[in-house]
Amino acid sequence: MTPTNGPHLRDIRQQYDRDGYVIIRRVLDDDLMREAIRHVDWLREKNPDISPEQFRSHLMRDDPFWVRLISDERLLDIAECFIGSNIALFSSHYICKPPRASRAVLWHQDGSYWPLDPMEVITLWLAVGDSTPANGCMRVIPATHDVELQAMQDREDISNVIGSAIDSGLVDESKALDVELKAGDVSIHHPNLIHGSNANTSDQWRHGLTIRYMPTSTRILDPDRGCPFLLRGARTAGVDNHYLPRPRYDPAKHMRFRDCETSK
Repeated sequence: MTPTNGPHLRDIRQQYDRDGYVIIRRVLDDDLMREAIRHVDWLREKNPDISPEQFRSHLMRDDPFWVRLISDERLLDIAECFIGSNIALFSSHYICKPPRASRAVLWHQDGSYWPLDPMEVITLWLAVGDSTPANGCMRVIPATHDVELQAMQDREDISNVIGSAIDSGLVDESKALDVELKAGDVSIHHPNLIHGSNANTSDQWRHGLTIRYMPTSTRILDPDRGCPFLLRGARTAGVDNHYLPRPRYDPAKHMRFRDCETSK
Protein backbone atom coordinates (compact mmCIF):
# COMPACT_ATOMS: atom_id res chain seq x y z
CA MET A 1 0.00 0.00 0.00
CA THR A 2 1.33 3.40 -1.02
CA PRO A 3 -0.07 6.76 0.15
CA THR A 4 -1.89 8.75 -2.55
CA ASN A 5 0.37 11.29 -4.31
CA GLY A 6 3.34 10.22 -2.20
CA PRO A 7 6.66 8.53 -2.87
CA HIS A 8 6.90 4.74 -2.87
CA LEU A 9 6.60 3.08 0.54
CA ARG A 10 10.15 1.76 0.32
CA ASP A 11 11.53 5.29 -0.18
CA ILE A 12 9.40 6.64 2.68
CA ARG A 13 10.63 4.00 5.09
CA GLN A 14 14.26 4.32 3.98
CA GLN A 15 14.35 8.04 4.72
CA TYR A 16 12.40 7.64 7.97
CA ASP A 17 14.71 4.86 9.16
CA ARG A 18 17.79 6.90 8.20
CA ASP A 19 16.77 10.41 9.30
CA GLY A 20 13.93 9.89 11.80
CA TYR A 21 11.50 11.92 9.69
CA VAL A 22 10.06 12.09 6.18
CA ILE A 23 7.81 14.48 4.21
CA ILE A 24 4.87 13.52 1.98
CA ARG A 25 3.48 16.27 -0.24
CA ARG A 26 -0.14 17.11 -1.08
CA VAL A 27 -1.80 14.52 1.12
CA LEU A 28 -4.99 16.47 1.89
CA ASP A 29 -6.96 18.77 -0.40
CA ASP A 30 -7.21 22.55 -0.22
CA ASP A 31 -10.94 22.56 0.59
CA LEU A 32 -10.39 20.43 3.68
CA MET A 33 -7.50 22.64 4.80
CA ARG A 34 -9.71 25.71 4.46
CA GLU A 35 -12.27 23.98 6.67
CA ALA A 36 -9.51 23.22 9.18
CA ILE A 37 -8.46 26.89 9.32
CA ARG A 38 -12.12 27.79 9.86
CA HIS A 39 -12.13 25.20 12.65
CA VAL A 40 -9.17 26.91 14.32
CA ASP A 41 -11.01 30.23 14.12
CA TRP A 42 -14.09 28.56 15.65
CA LEU A 43 -11.96 27.10 18.46
CA ARG A 44 -10.46 30.53 19.14
CA GLU A 45 -13.92 32.06 19.42
CA LYS A 46 -15.15 29.23 21.68
CA ASN A 47 -12.03 29.22 23.87
CA PRO A 48 -10.81 32.82 24.17
CA ASP A 49 -8.79 32.04 27.31
CA ILE A 50 -6.69 29.32 25.63
CA SER A 51 -3.71 30.20 23.46
CA PRO A 52 -4.11 28.86 19.89
CA GLU A 53 -0.72 27.23 20.45
CA GLN A 54 -2.39 25.08 23.13
CA PHE A 55 -5.51 23.63 21.52
CA ARG A 56 -4.94 20.16 22.96
CA SER A 57 -6.73 16.81 22.96
CA HIS A 58 -9.19 17.64 25.73
CA LEU A 59 -10.98 19.90 23.25
CA MET A 60 -11.46 17.15 20.67
CA ARG A 61 -13.37 14.64 22.81
CA ASP A 62 -16.66 16.26 21.73
CA ASP A 63 -15.58 17.74 18.40
CA PRO A 64 -16.79 15.76 15.37
CA PHE A 65 -14.83 17.82 12.83
CA TRP A 66 -11.55 17.26 14.67
CA VAL A 67 -12.21 13.50 14.84
CA ARG A 68 -13.22 13.50 11.17
CA LEU A 69 -9.95 15.22 10.27
CA ILE A 70 -7.64 12.83 12.13
CA SER A 71 -9.68 9.89 10.78
CA ASP A 72 -9.18 10.85 7.13
CA GLU A 73 -8.41 7.69 5.18
CA ARG A 74 -5.45 9.36 3.45
CA LEU A 75 -3.80 9.99 6.82
CA LEU A 76 -4.62 6.50 8.09
CA ASP A 77 -3.08 4.99 4.95
CA ILE A 78 0.17 6.77 5.80
CA ALA A 79 0.02 5.68 9.44
CA GLU A 80 -0.52 2.08 8.33
CA CYS A 81 2.81 2.18 6.49
CA PHE A 82 4.55 2.62 9.84
CA ILE A 83 2.46 0.94 12.54
CA GLY A 84 0.26 -1.62 10.78
CA SER A 85 -3.46 -1.90 10.15
CA ASN A 86 -4.79 -1.75 13.73
CA ILE A 87 -4.60 1.99 14.34
CA ALA A 88 -5.60 4.09 17.34
CA LEU A 89 -5.17 7.75 18.14
CA PHE A 90 -3.25 8.64 21.28
CA SER A 91 -3.58 12.43 21.06
CA SER A 92 -3.77 15.44 18.77
CA HIS A 93 -2.78 19.07 19.24
CA TYR A 94 -3.21 22.20 17.14
CA ILE A 95 -0.11 24.38 17.50
CA CYS A 96 -1.19 27.57 15.75
CA LYS A 97 1.26 30.46 15.97
CA PRO A 98 -0.17 33.96 15.68
CA PRO A 99 1.74 36.57 13.66
CA ARG A 100 4.58 38.19 15.61
CA ALA A 101 3.07 37.08 18.92
CA SER A 102 3.98 33.41 19.25
CA ARG A 103 6.48 31.45 21.27
CA ALA A 104 9.19 28.97 20.40
CA VAL A 105 8.92 25.22 20.92
CA LEU A 106 12.29 24.33 22.44
CA TRP A 107 14.28 21.27 21.39
CA HIS A 108 12.64 18.11 22.75
CA GLN A 109 11.70 14.48 22.13
CA ASP A 110 7.97 13.76 21.99
CA GLY A 111 8.20 10.32 23.55
CA SER A 112 9.61 11.71 26.80
CA TYR A 113 6.18 13.14 27.62
CA TRP A 114 4.01 10.13 26.79
CA PRO A 115 2.82 7.27 29.07
CA LEU A 116 2.98 4.60 26.37
CA ASP A 117 4.35 1.05 26.39
CA PRO A 118 5.85 0.09 24.06
CA MET A 119 6.69 3.47 22.51
CA GLU A 120 5.41 2.39 19.09
CA VAL A 121 3.87 5.64 17.94
CA ILE A 122 4.37 8.10 15.11
CA THR A 123 3.56 11.76 14.80
CA LEU A 124 2.01 13.12 11.64
CA TRP A 125 2.50 16.90 11.50
CA LEU A 126 -0.19 18.23 9.19
CA ALA A 127 0.38 21.64 7.62
CA VAL A 128 -3.08 23.20 7.74
CA GLY A 129 -1.51 26.31 6.19
CA ASP A 130 1.92 26.92 4.69
CA SER A 131 4.71 26.42 7.22
CA THR A 132 7.93 28.37 6.58
CA PRO A 133 11.06 29.47 8.47
CA ALA A 134 9.55 32.96 8.81
CA ASN A 135 6.35 31.79 10.49
CA GLY A 136 8.02 29.21 12.73
CA CYS A 137 8.06 25.88 10.87
CA MET A 138 9.20 22.75 12.64
CA ARG A 139 12.97 22.19 12.74
CA VAL A 140 14.63 18.81 13.14
CA ILE A 141 18.05 17.44 13.99
CA PRO A 142 18.18 14.56 11.49
CA ALA A 143 19.24 11.09 12.62
CA THR A 144 18.77 11.84 16.34
CA HIS A 145 16.00 9.24 16.64
CA ASP A 146 18.61 6.79 17.91
CA VAL A 147 19.12 8.98 21.02
CA GLU A 148 17.45 7.32 24.01
CA LEU A 149 14.49 9.19 25.46
CA GLN A 150 15.70 11.79 27.93
CA ALA A 151 14.03 13.44 30.90
CA MET A 152 13.06 16.91 29.76
CA GLN A 153 14.30 19.86 31.82
CA ASP A 154 12.03 22.68 33.00
CA ARG A 155 12.73 25.91 31.14
CA GLU A 156 11.28 29.16 32.42
CA ASP A 157 14.18 31.37 31.30
CA ILE A 158 12.66 31.78 27.84
CA SER A 159 9.03 32.02 26.77
CA ASN A 160 8.11 28.71 25.14
CA VAL A 161 5.09 26.55 24.38
CA ILE A 162 5.84 23.35 26.32
CA GLY A 163 7.78 24.74 29.29
CA SER A 164 10.68 22.31 29.01
CA ALA A 165 13.47 21.14 26.72
CA ILE A 166 16.11 18.48 26.23
CA ASP A 167 19.61 18.94 27.65
CA SER A 168 21.27 21.44 25.29
CA GLY A 169 24.42 19.32 25.28
CA LEU A 170 22.56 16.77 23.14
CA VAL A 171 21.66 19.32 20.47
CA ASP A 172 23.95 20.22 17.58
CA GLU A 173 22.11 23.17 16.05
CA SER A 174 24.55 23.32 13.15
CA LYS A 175 22.75 20.21 11.82
CA ALA A 176 19.23 21.59 12.20
CA LEU A 177 16.98 21.60 9.13
CA ASP A 178 13.75 23.52 8.50
CA VAL A 179 10.76 21.37 7.58
CA GLU A 180 9.01 23.62 5.06
CA LEU A 181 5.50 22.47 4.14
CA LYS A 182 2.64 23.66 1.97
CA ALA A 183 -0.96 23.39 3.15
CA GLY A 184 -2.00 19.73 2.92
CA ASP A 185 1.56 18.38 3.22
CA VAL A 186 2.47 16.03 6.04
CA SER A 187 5.72 15.30 7.83
CA ILE A 188 6.13 12.13 9.88
CA HIS A 189 8.61 11.90 12.73
CA HIS A 190 9.88 9.36 15.25
CA PRO A 191 9.08 9.82 18.98
CA ASN A 192 12.82 10.03 19.79
CA LEU A 193 13.70 12.61 17.13
CA ILE A 194 15.03 15.89 18.55
CA HIS A 195 12.97 18.72 17.08
CA GLY A 196 11.46 22.12 17.88
CA SER A 197 10.50 25.38 16.22
CA ASN A 198 11.18 29.10 16.41
CA ALA A 199 8.65 31.81 17.14
CA ASN A 200 6.60 33.25 14.29
CA THR A 201 8.29 36.50 13.22
CA SER A 202 6.13 36.99 10.12
CA ASP A 203 2.80 38.69 9.45
CA GLN A 204 1.17 35.34 8.62
CA TRP A 205 -0.37 32.68 10.86
CA ARG A 206 1.22 29.25 11.09
CA HIS A 207 -1.50 26.61 11.37
CA GLY A 208 -0.31 23.11 12.22
CA LEU A 209 -1.91 19.97 13.66
CA THR A 210 0.02 17.16 15.33
CA ILE A 211 -1.58 13.70 15.25
CA ARG A 212 -0.10 10.84 17.30
CA TYR A 213 -1.08 7.44 15.90
CA MET A 214 -0.22 4.18 17.64
CA PRO A 215 -0.91 0.49 17.04
CA THR A 216 -3.61 -0.95 19.27
CA SER A 217 -0.90 -3.18 20.81
CA THR A 218 0.55 -0.10 22.59
CA ARG A 219 -0.80 0.47 26.10
CA ILE A 220 -1.74 3.89 27.45
CA LEU A 221 -0.42 3.68 31.01
CA ASP A 222 -2.27 6.74 32.30
CA PRO A 223 -5.99 6.64 31.38
CA ASP A 224 -6.29 10.38 32.04
CA ARG A 225 -3.79 11.24 29.29
CA GLY A 226 -4.42 11.65 25.61
CA CYS A 227 -7.67 11.24 23.71
CA PRO A 228 -7.81 7.63 22.50
CA PHE A 229 -10.01 6.67 19.57
CA LEU A 230 -9.98 3.38 17.68
CA LEU A 231 -9.63 4.50 14.05
CA ARG A 232 -8.95 1.41 11.91
CA GLY A 233 -8.78 -2.32 12.44
CA ALA A 234 -9.32 -4.06 15.76
CA ARG A 235 -8.38 -3.92 19.40
CA THR A 236 -5.46 -6.06 20.55
CA ALA A 237 -6.42 -8.83 22.97
CA GLY A 238 -5.13 -8.18 26.49
CA VAL A 239 -4.56 -4.43 25.92
CA ASP A 240 -7.23 -2.60 27.90
CA ASN A 241 -7.11 0.87 26.36
CA HIS A 242 -10.43 2.65 26.87
CA TYR A 243 -11.33 4.10 23.49
CA LEU A 244 -13.78 6.98 23.33
CA PRO A 245 -17.01 6.91 21.32
CA ARG A 246 -16.89 9.14 18.28
CA PRO A 247 -18.74 12.41 18.89
CA ARG A 248 -21.96 12.92 16.97
CA TYR A 249 -22.61 16.21 15.20
CA ASP A 250 -25.06 18.53 16.93
CA PRO A 251 -25.77 21.82 15.09
CA ALA A 252 -26.37 23.54 18.43
CA LYS A 253 -22.91 22.64 19.74
CA HIS A 254 -20.51 22.02 16.87
CA MET A 255 -19.02 23.69 13.83
CA ARG A 256 -20.82 22.75 10.65
CA PHE A 257 -18.56 21.05 8.09
CA ARG A 258 -18.76 19.28 4.77
CA ASP A 259 -19.43 15.75 6.07
CA CYS A 260 -21.21 16.71 9.29
CA GLU A 261 -24.54 15.06 8.43
CA THR A 262 -22.86 11.64 8.27
CA SER A 263 -21.57 12.02 11.85
CA LYS A 264 -24.98 12.49 13.49
